[in-house]
Amino acid sequence: MFGAGPAAIGLALGLLLQGLLFAPFDLPQYGMNVTTLLVPLWGLRLLAARLIPAHTRYVDVTYRQALALSSAYQGGIVAWVTFWALYGEGFTAETLVGVGTFGMAYMSVILLEPLIDLGVLAGAKSLSHVTHHPLFTRRLRQAAL
Repeated sequence: MFGAGPAAIGLALGLLLQGLLFAPFDLPQYGMNVTTLLVPLWGLRLLAARLIPAHTRYVDVTYRQALALSSAYQGGIVAWVTFWALYGEGFTAETLVGVGTFGMAYMSVILLEPLIDLGVLAGAKSLSHVTHHPLFTRRLRQAAL
């Protein structure tokens, strides 16, 4: 609803606040954690360019397209966490068990986040008349030129 740039800034700031307020032990890994969110976001932007015609308003994105994008983003996060785990710990049975444990723990997010995203899309579709404000990206309600 706000665009890719503001989404990236929001994710980075949200992760920083989470580290400062709730998990200071994670702050040394902040850069790695940010890439875990932003690299899949970049990939998502490339995928969206292939799935959604260039001149489509965001409120005209189909639920199927949104579900595909949301699921791909969550899969990208899991893939990037796997990359960092294998990069940092090596390709061992213990590392693979750890990645599997993370995947199982993250499963609730993988299942819930796409449903939440569909709800946000439904809200954007039904409230598109109130999004004529500079806070929202213009493409939410107006096709790209």
